Amino acid sequence: MPQPLRSVCVFCGSRTGDDPVYAEAATAVGRALAESGWRLVYGAGEVGMMGRVAAAARDAGGQRLGVIPVHLLEREAPGRDLRQCVVTENMHERKKVMFMNADAIVTLPGGPGSLDEFFEVMTWRQLGLHEKPIYLLNIGGYWDPLVALIDNIISQGFADPGFRDYMRVVPDVATLTARLRADLS
Repeated sequence: MPQPLRSVCVFCGSRTGDDPVYAEAATAVGRALAESGWRLVYGAGEVGMMGRVAAAARDAGGQRLGVIPVHLLEREAPGRDLRQCVVTENMHERKKVMFMNADAIVTLPGGPGSLDEFFEVMTWRQLGLHEKPIYLLNIGGYWDPLVALIDNIISQGFADPGFRDYMRVVPDVATLTARLRADLS
């Protein structure tokens, strides 16, 4: 019997950042997802980190599901070659649709939107709404300040110590791929 299609939601920036290592990691993630036979679920835009992930997945023959709110259709227009695209009413619905179509969540370097997406799925996990694995791809220590903030939130009594265990911080794409393979098999 064939294995069901597994999907990985990738949250990341609509910009590539100043260090080329971030865009390189985004390309490597897209390629790794496709080569592993996992569908990419992403924000549908062809810009920044998300565009890099999507292009690499496409070029490696991977399946992609893009989810974009109507107000971003002009600014972050989906590529014409995107076969599966869901247009939502708003950002909140976008996060929900992306989450509901994924078996695991990966957050790459990004800005405020990526942080919003990350904390939304972490909060849902804290509330017991899901048990999906949540990864932070910590390329070049990008997420170190966030990890320190979460540790401070816990040490100051604003979250249970188990909150830290909901996320898996990985240093590189190879480690991410290995951990996803273990979690999705």
